[in-house]
Amino acid sequence: MAKPWATLGVDLHLEPCGPHLRRGLTDALREAVRSGRLAPGTRLPSSRALAADLGIARNTVADAYAELVAEGWLTARQGSGTRAAAGVVPRTPPGQRKGTAVPSSGAARRPREDTRCAYDLRPGFPDLASFPRTEWLKAARRALTAAPNDAFGYGDPRGRAELRAALAGYLARARGVRADPEWIVVCAGISHGLKLLGAVLRARGVRTVAVESYGLGAHWRFLGGAGLRTAPLPFDRLGTDPGEAADAGAVLLTPAHQFPMGVPLHSDRRAVVVDWARRTGGLVLEDDYDGEFRYDRQPVGALQDLDPDRVVHLGTASKSLAPGLRLAWMVLPPGLAEEVAEAKGRIDTCGVTDQLTLAEFITSGAYDRHVRSARLRYRRRRDALVAALAARAPEVHATGIAAGLHAVLRLPPGSEQSVVQAAAWQGLAVHGLARYRHPDAIDEQPMDALVVGYGTPPDHAWSGALDALCATLPG
Repeated sequence: MAKPWATLGVDLHLEPCGPHLRRGLTDALREAVRSGRLAPGTRLPSSRALAADLGIARNTVADAYAELVAEGWLTARQGSGTRAAAGVVPRTPPGQRKGTAVPSSGAARRPREDTRCAYDLRPGFPDLASFPRTEWLKAARRALTAAPNDAFGYGDPRGRAELRAALAGYLARARGVRADPEWIVVCAGISHGLKLLGAVLRARGVRTVAVESYGLGAHWRFLGGAGLRTAPLPFDRLGTDPGEAADAGAVLLTPAHQFPMGVPLHSDRRAVVVDWARRTGGLVLEDDYDGEFRYDRQPVGALQDLDPDRVVHLGTASKSLAPGLRLAWMVLPPGLAEEVAEAKGRIDTCGVTDQLTLAEFITSGAYDRHVRSARLRYRRRRDALVAALAARAPEVHATGIAAGLHAVLRLPPGSEQSVVQAAAWQGLAVHGLARYRHPDAIDEQPMDALVVGYGTPPDHAWSGALDALCATLPG
């Protein structure tokens, strides 16, 4: 009886059916190409290998291949093997407009692509074109060469020891964080970290987390998904006012560079929120999402340094390297680290290869070199943005520009929505400030503004992005 799988050479799942073996095999191969399961150019097993896998005569496979080559479903060239033919339009899936798939000599017609904006000025994204591929690859090779065999097993839920040690050293040196590798838990992005913290806080009996009145709605939803209510705190020129967090069990802040408003938390309020945590037993969740990028003065140190027993420091590689790495970390109070690791699960759920690579990238000095280079590039873009506004839209003022990858452009009252719409007509992806306002925030006179990210466009496209932006602005 023929086996329905291949185990020698290239794997190919086939189920020949019917009383005639050769015809059943031919029909199964034709259907695999017709349906798109064998994509154009896919190399098939050799006739000898497929025959051995299916337990049939080699000539049966060779005859089926020859028939399908003659029909145009397959191609066969000396030295290149037998492949699914290019230019075959896959059968339309059920539920869509029906049609008949036939092989053709021309290229397959591509589906129409979605309309895309010419320039992406959304905040929170780095320049992905500048990802240090060469240095990352070198670090990966070194890390994989040095990695012990057990690194590829079911690891510590806190993450690889190499990365936790590298992060502890880097965060102490660059961000002023008091960290021990035993207190660090690696997670798949800040969102993952907040989900874990939300579960732990809920299990501890916390019902409310105080948050900033302007921030990321996704973060509020992650906490809400854990059964926690988010209560917005007042905001003014000194940043978020933590004085009204009395009923909360935790406070989520972006103290180094408030997102999206861009101001650092005033030193008096840093002291107030730490004092609140000490008095109430609450926790401060410090989202240090872009702490590496400060331009006009020394970086604002981590809030965690004021009280490591009451502050959770959250950091990420999403802005400094790329969000696609899905690598972030939490430096936890000693009494909380075990609970968070338990909430994460009994095994590490973050990819070990990227963890080892990031550890090597940091310890080799490549991370510092990349951050310094990126900091200079982003500062130049920020300066170009400020200069363009002064020359072409003098009524619009940029704020929150001392750090980070975005600026807040203040607009005339009542004009935010129309400017966002005009930006879309110019091919700009840009967000209005209202998008980041907590639905329960109390603000008698909400500010009209754009939140403009200057990280995403590659260097060669930045001047064009500025032209399009200034064309949408009043004044």
